[in-house]
Amino acid sequence: MDRGGAAARNREIAARRPKRLAQDVPAGAAGRARAGAQLFEKLGFRPARAYALLAGLAETCGGLLLAAGLITPAGSAAIVAVMMVAVSALHLQNGFFAHKGGWEYNLVLAASALGVAFAGPGALSLDAVLGLSWGEPWGVVALIVGIMAGAAVLVARDGAQHLPSDAGSAPQT
Repeated sequence: MDRGGAAARNREIAARRPKRLAQDVPAGAAGRARAGAQLFEKLGFRPARAYALLAGLAETCGGLLLAAGLITPAGSAAIVAVMMVAVSALHLQNGFFAHKGGWEYNLVLAASALGVAFAGPGALSLDAVLGLSWGEPWGVVALIVGIMAGAAVLVARDGAQHLPSDAGSAPQT
């Protein structure tokens, strides 16, 4: 068996991988971004691409902050806001249970994020390493900020639905 040839082939494949990822990841991300923008357009969010980007950033950054235990009330508020919008815009009409497209799972995610905000991130967190101490008052702050941010997005969406799409059309009722 030619181990030298196999090792060289593996090195060559490994050398090509970053280039391949650099080509594939943006293409996949662009496809997901288009699909997300189409969903947001269908749900009445305008400009859909901007709302899709903001929702993705809020959910990703909020999740990363919670996972790292860094500024946990901010991460919790972001997750609460995104889940509130998701429930209102997409899942509420499907009932409670997730297997029917309902809002059960969104509630679990928001409640879990709030649980971390109220309890604090714990000893194994960046907050603890940095000496940041959060407690129950910050859980209340996360809840209020999350609800207000989610409500602001929904009010902006509802307001935009009543604006004319171009100069010659009448407002929708």
